[in-house]
Amino acid sequence: MDQSRTAVPVTWKALQAGIPKCTRCDLYRFATQAVSGEGSRRAHIVFIGEQPGDQEDLQGRPFVGPAGKLLDRALEDASIDRGDVFVTNAVKHFKFEERGKRRIHKKPSAGEVQACQVWLEAELLLIKPEVIVCLGATAARSVLGASFRLTQHRGEFQEHRWAPYVTATIHPSAILRAPDDDSRHREYDAFVADLRAVKSKSRGSQK
Repeated sequence: MDQSRTAVPVTWKALQAGIPKCTRCDLYRFATQAVSGEGSRRAHIVFIGEQPGDQEDLQGRPFVGPAGKLLDRALEDASIDRGDVFVTNAVKHFKFEERGKRRIHKKPSAGEVQACQVWLEAELLLIKPEVIVCLGATAARSVLGASFRLTQHRGEFQEHRWAPYVTATIHPSAILRAPDDDSRHREYDAFVADLRAVKSKSRGSQK
């Protein structure tokens, strides 16, 4: 496993060339492909998930599976223009375990998150967003540090060297995993409320 630090790419061209060839951790050996971030390069808001899922790994695009569709719906309900958003992941390769013909998500290790941070940092330095939204605990810790606890600090805004505002909320997949319809509705409404708070912090989204 090669986790040596490299210089942060300073152009989109360098970033797009580097991510598909990344061997900074062993995940590249098993995933179909690396999945770079996608969206407006002048986005006011950047959403960071944990890692690509099964569909993202196959299609090579972030947030195209069920969780991505739920995110799109929530953005619309929060009146956030999808064209004003950039979506990416803390880890660019899909980590999974095989169960029969299915590939089941497996949480990336702290070392794998750290190995991939050079790419996440490059994306954020190039975009210079107003607000960074971490979706889930892994993404939050990749940005805000290992001591960050989503259960304690969900929805709070912090200053960061990568953006004037950083906040964290649940990942849309957590809503999909809720045990019943009532729970899903409650979680979804709380998620949309978090996104509306994000919109209030972004001048570019106040349209």
